[in-house]
Amino acid sequence: MLFRRKMYTIKPEMLETFNHFFHTYLLPNQLTHGARLIGRWVNVDKTEIMAMWGYRDREDFERVDQEIRVSELHETAQNFRKTLPPLFETSSEDFMEWTGDYSTPRYVVAVSAFIQNEAGEVLLVRNGHRSDTYEMPGGRVEPGESLKKAVAREIFEETGIHAKIGDMVGVYQNVTSGVFCIVYAGKAVAGTPTPQPGETIDVQFVELNETNINEWVTREQFATRIHDAMKPGNVAYESYETKPYRLLERVDSKE
Repeated sequence: MLFRRKMYTIKPEMLETFNHFFHTYLLPNQLTHGARLIGRWVNVDKTEIMAMWGYRDREDFERVDQEIRVSELHETAQNFRKTLPPLFETSSEDFMEWTGDYSTPRYVVAVSAFIQNEAGEVLLVRNGHRSDTYEMPGGRVEPGESLKKAVAREIFEETGIHAKIGDMVGVYQNVTSGVFCIVYAGKAVAGTPTPQPGETIDVQFVELNETNINEWVTREQFATRIHDAMKPGNVAYESYETKPYRLLERVDSKE
């Protein structure tokens, strides 16, 4: 994507007039012909305005620019501008390309797994940003990655354990953050549980049962997932809010 940064220096007393001209003529004409307004700002002294426009590429910008220059609205705008004092003192523009997409997606797909060793112990991790609780390993699905491939990768990255991934056991929707987490069951096949720098601060296989889960997993939304994974043949769905935690809906496939 190509970005055009347009800069103006103005007299503070012309800000309101310039804004009116922009919203009446410049903005609708740009949008009509395919430009995208990324944002528009004025400094605190009201002497500089910056607008950032987006285009697919240079060819797209040149097409938009040409269509605007021959449009009826452009002609109307130029005629009206002749009746006004100078809208700005100076103007300049340059073009930029982005280094990555840093926008927050509306929904995030994550995965997690109930992994057991030969003794039936459950793999739990504790990480730095949620150090008050243990939880099952997991993380976000990367673009182009299947759910099972993602969960196997996350398990290894967080614990050093290679796992064979089995069936889905639950889907959990955090409506506060927009995260959907799909949970699988699986078996550890190789590796030693080891904290991974930048990922986890503790990794353990733990002998869990229905009575001691909350001693290890102190956040209700994570404890519920382990309880669900212990029920063979069931696939659970939950939606909930956080800060504070509140269950909104729950469905069990066995009901």
